Amino acid sequence: MGVFRFKKFEVVNERSAMKVNTDGVLLGAAMTVKPEDRNLLDIGTGTGTIALMAAQRVNGEDYHVADAPRNDVEEVVNIHIDAIDIDEPSASEAAMNFRNSPWSGCLHSHNLSLDQFAQSLPEGLSYDLIFSNPPYFEDSLTASDERKSTARHTSDGLSYRDIFEFAKDRLAQDGRVAFVLPAEQEAALCRYGRMCGLHLFRILRIRTVPRKAPTRMIAEFSRQRVDAPEDTVLTIQNEGQYTQEYLSLTKEFYLFA
Repeated sequence: MGVFRFKKFEVVNERSAMKVNTDGVLLGAAMTVKPEDRNLLDIGTGTGTIALMAAQRVNGEDYHVADAPRNDVEEVVNIHIDAIDIDEPSASEAAMNFRNSPWSGCLHSHNLSLDQFAQSLPEGLSYDLIFSNPPYFEDSLTASDERKSTARHTSDGLSYRDIFEFAKDRLAQDGRVAFVLPAEQEAALCRYGRMCGLHLFRILRIRTVPRKAPTRMIAEFSRQRVDAPEDTVLTIQNEGQYTQEYLSLTKEFYLFA
């Protein structure tokens, strides 16, 4: 059985259409998470890794609800993290990873499309943080594996446009939407976000080594307009070694950091 071990949880990495990957881990580590966040949503959860990282960050403690001191139970129970995936084996594997985690009481996996999930929500429910590592190969040849193709290609299902449309109605007034996507999609992403009343406030550009241009970005949006979004660059490796900035970002999660 393939198991990926983090410092405070483990992820069975066997049935999900998309496995644990650097993009997802960077999103989980770098996206803005606030102590007051209570309702969070992971769209296209896969193994559930990013949702688990969010649970670790927002809870701040590695205990089960059942084991928490009486005066802490209410606070932990009030944190609710939904994670959806249209792929049944992925949603099932995420559910198992959630059950086996220290935060099983606040993590909930749903085998639903985004449209189906939206229709199931009670009126007035909003999310403080919506995050996704969505498909992004819009013009590529479809992969031979149908499940992996659905997970990777926007033409087969989920896209950032769908997520923005959902967030337009379901994001809390002070909430955030966070994506990890290829760097070349920045202009189109920001343009569609503005169409939905959501504005870029922070972007982290990710490059593998110093001599190369960024290939990925973590882009965060809110309802508030920002004249000058925070704009930084993260380099993963230099001269064959992980950079200090990368190790610092992932130190609460990776065993080697």
